[in-house]
Amino acid sequence: MRYAILGDIHANKAALDAVLKDIAIAGVDRILSLGDVVGYGAAPQETIETLREIDAVVIRGNHDEACAGMVEPVFFNHNARAAALWTRNLLTPKEMDWIQNLPLTVDLDECSLAHGTYDHAQEFRYLTSVASAKGSLDSMPRPICFVGHTHLPLVVVQTEHAPEQLARPLATKIRLNDIRRAVINPGSVGQPRDEDSRAAWGLFLPDEATYELRRVEYDIEQEAHRIRAAGLPAFLADRLHLGI
Repeated sequence: MRYAILGDIHANKAALDAVLKDIAIAGVDRILSLGDVVGYGAAPQETIETLREIDAVVIRGNHDEACAGMVEPVFFNHNARAAALWTRNLLTPKEMDWIQNLPLTVDLDECSLAHGTYDHAQEFRYLTSVASAKGSLDSMPRPICFVGHTHLPLVVVQTEHAPEQLARPLATKIRLNDIRRAVINPGSVGQPRDEDSRAAWGLFLPDEATYELRRVEYDIEQEAHRIRAAGLPAFLADRLHLGI
């Protein structure tokens, strides 16, 4: 089985389309989405439709909940709040129902999925370091757990030869043979924040015991124009060029 791991698409259709082309080249069997399918971007309906068409496994993120009316975006910054309310007004009842029925976590045979941390999935905590990964490493039922939420690529591993020590490998491709447990964030498809404007996604090959972070160029200006044309905050368009 070959998995594509998609973090934080955020209604960026141009980025999603470019990633799906790369996924096709990689010969992926199944696509896993780590939540925050909508919010920020201007193509929420198209994004939902695409994920349903490709039969992706999708979990729910905090922006998904706000956009579907499950929570009020009172703690969002003003740009995020404006986008969430705009999206909420656009989605149909069926699209909202689809989001509302997404799970917070999923456990497949080879991996688990969560948006923030696995151990406190409903709270959408940020997993940004070795220390903040410990709770997920201790609680996840599979050796590998994929998370999103931060928009930043990150790998934290517990090895077989030194299980008491956690490590943070920096390579874009890592072997998982000697890994007892690992939490992996593939970055963001639709709004990268690591100062690399290219869309990010992860290629997970459990049979070969490898994980690879992949980056894809896409038409940023096309998506930025879509955001501006929708009347969303200009910053949400501008940041795509900067990768922040």
